Amino acid sequence: MHDLNHQLKELCQRNRDGSFATQADRERLLALCANDLAQRGFQHLNADSLKPKHVAALLDKWKQDGVSTGTLKNRMSALRWWAEKVGKKNVIACSNAEYGIDKRVFVTNVSKAKVLDADMLARVTDSYTRMSLQLQAAFGLRREESIKIKPGWADCGSFLRLQDSWTKGGKYREVPITTAQQRAVLDAAKALAEKGSLIPAQLRYRDQLNRFRAQCDKAGVHGVHGLRHEYAQRRYGELTGWPCPASGGITSKQLTAADKPADQDARLKLSREMGHFRSQVTSIYLGR
Repeated sequence: MHDLNHQLKELCQRNRDGSFATQADRERLLALCANDLAQRGFQHLNADSLKPKHVAALLDKWKQDGVSTGTLKNRMSALRWWAEKVGKKNVIACSNAEYGIDKRVFVTNVSKAKVLDADMLARVTDSYTRMSLQLQAAFGLRREESIKIKPGWADCGSFLRLQDSWTKGGKYREVPITTAQQRAVLDAAKALAEKGSLIPAQLRYRDQLNRFRAQCDKAGVHGVHGLRHEYAQRRYGELTGWPCPASGGITSKQLTAADKPADQDARLKLSREMGHFRSQVTSIYLGR
């Protein structure tokens, strides 16, 4: 491990800002920054050596690598956190626009859905990670929810309940169980977890999160948030009887006056099931 990698890891361990998932993501992104700086020829750096030329070198590499706008923004957030913690906040401009990073486009009618197929699952060797992926696909769960969930407690027969301590923003919610496939996945999760969660008894959440990431990377399973997109699009079709715009259906403007109430009702219901509670957010998954 390079000195910079080690120092950034210690910096993260001393500053526990945000959730466990946020902390783990930040530590991973800063390790990537350290590795990319080393590849660019910057040797023997310390955590407090950060300068504008280092930021410029990283951005140049990432843009050459074709990194997406959303990913660039996430990496810049990690860099700003690093700069702030070492007292060098001014080495990075406050606005991403100054670096030519465009605004992120949230709503498109291009599907980001990902289907969890048998081949993909077969490459995942950890049974807990495999089950979390299946729950994400079946119920549209976020990654953290699919790891922390206690299937035995969550199963209420006709719906799945999600405890506030598992969810983003601490919002309790319920997801209906409407298909035999959902029931089969949930029963399998209960058999694996017994009375506990999908975190093995000897591990903490952060340990299982790291195992989940490593398992997905090794198996070539990327973009797991796409499973949530697939759930939303499938559920919209169940609720309305027609495909959403992101799945090739007509746009909201093209809907007849008679169909628009059903579209709005489905979006409201989906927003609650997915833990957003605002129908506008569903456009990210469904298109508009």
